[in-house]
Amino acid sequence: MAASSQRNPSAHLQRRDLPGRPPQDGYGVYIYPNSFFRYEGEWKGGKTHGRGKLLFKDGSYYEGEFVHGEITGEGRRLWAASGNTYSGQFVLGEPQGHGVLQYRAGGRYEGAFHHGMREGHGCLVDQDGQVYQGWFHGDKRHGHGQMAFQNGDKYHGDWVRDQRQGHGVLQGADGSTYEVPAGRSPSRPCEAGTVTTPPRLVTKPRPDELTGPG
Repeated sequence: MAASSQRNPSAHLQRRDLPGRPPQDGYGVYIYPNSFFRYEGEWKGGKTHGRGKLLFKDGSYYEGEFVHGEITGEGRRLWAASGNTYSGQFVLGEPQGHGVLQYRAGGRYEGAFHHGMREGHGCLVDQDGQVYQGWFHGDKRHGHGQMAFQNGDKYHGDWVRDQRQGHGVLQGADGSTYEVPAGRSPSRPCEAGTVTTPPRLVTKPRPDELTGPG
């Protein structure tokens, strides 16, 4: 569930490159000559500045803050092609800072972004309800993090490019734990690490269990 596809290179709207006369100051509505963009909101010095909504011909839109003609500040973005939505901080048209990315297929990511990608600490919930909390780099789980799986297992340890790798502890839903040394993968056989099983509960049998009925 990558976020890198959510970048918006067309967000840099240079007024000097567009013919016509957009509004100068205050509130105004402007349809750009290519008919792909429609903006309604605040203007300053002939540039989008303040709060407004930029609509795209394909059904996508951005609604939020603009600074000197750029999508910068707090806002919400919908990508019509993917159906994904993002709410949070933007810098020069890209998600950057803290935000929430909601995936149309299910699942969501909340945390840090940089240049439109998941970067830094965050929480990812996939469409199956599995939860990862930890560090991201280059839009992938990378660094230290913990994962709660659908079957009840939990992993706490190192990740490299979306894969569990390095030192970590895999805790089974039954209470057993599997400690993986650095350089191993928790998906390898048990001899790659140390397995600890929970103690069994021993109870004293009842007299009828020893003698039987009658």
